[in-house]
Amino acid sequence: MLSEETRQRIDAAIASAPVVLFMKGDRRQPQCGFSATVVRILDELVPEYATVDVLADPEIRDGIKAYSSWPTIPQLYVKGEFLGGCDIVKELYGSGELHGKLGVAVPERRVPNLHVSDAAAVFLREAVARSDGKQVHLRIDRAFQNQAYLGPEEPGEIVAESNGVRILLDVMSAGRAEGLVIDHVETPGGHELRIDNPNAPAAVKPAEPSVRQIDVQELKRLLDAGAPIRLYDVRTPEERAQASIPGARLLDADAAAELEKLPRDTRLVFHCHHGGRSQQAAEHFRGIGFRDVSNVSGGIDAWSREIDPSVPRY
Repeated sequence: MLSEETRQRIDAAIASAPVVLFMKGDRRQPQCGFSATVVRILDELVPEYATVDVLADPEIRDGIKAYSSWPTIPQLYVKGEFLGGCDIVKELYGSGELHGKLGVAVPERRVPNLHVSDAAAVFLREAVARSDGKQVHLRIDRAFQNQAYLGPEEPGEIVAESNGVRILLDVMSAGRAEGLVIDHVETPGGHELRIDNPNAPAAVKPAEPSVRQIDVQELKRLLDAGAPIRLYDVRTPEERAQASIPGARLLDADAAAELEKLPRDTRLVFHCHHGGRSQQAAEHFRGIGFRDVSNVSGGIDAWSREIDPSVPRY
């Protein structure tokens, strides 16, 4: 039952900004994968928007579902219009309709020419073969930061092929990928994909990826060797209660405050359920000066499948 007081509070929240996202967590630290996905899309398209953390207010958490006649969180409102939840937002983004709703120009759908080296092709083909049908995705954000990951195909993605590898990109990333080169290299910290994008402004071209992607096999090697890493779990406490990786610490407010005080050469590794939320956390801490930051591709789900089947999948 939606009380009149809660209805008025929701009305006020929706009227407070042109774009309002009811989500779990906040823009800097989403607390579920669906909220993280919508945050990523909005960050791509608009510089400013309001968020309402439903986890901080049970009345709003339950009330927004009745208000919108929509059973799940997140929920996106644009200029007072309810657009939908995560799946619908992804569809609208892929089709370009979301751009129109937000007053953003729809980019041309063009397949970029990119090059995957022989070493990267072998690595990526092996990763796909182990992934239960997932595909290689590449995201390039407005700051030309790259994220390569495995996941199911999303609506509206553009497919580029090189050296026998299919690379899926959203339309904005595809527009930034012309001439991009993907290589696979060995480093003192392990193996990694190295992405050279000639379109990136010189000031943001890193000597190596801002956030290193590691798979669960490499994570296990690091843990077994007692490597000096700090492993953080950016999922919710409820998810952590279902399944966890030994040695990982929940990235709650206390852990985040302690982390920010660490020396900037501390080696940080982040994981979540599939790798999306942890990528955002990794990018945040890379952005405040940490120089050795890794994201676990595939997250704890890959750990359950490839390392320890006793860890429950959910």
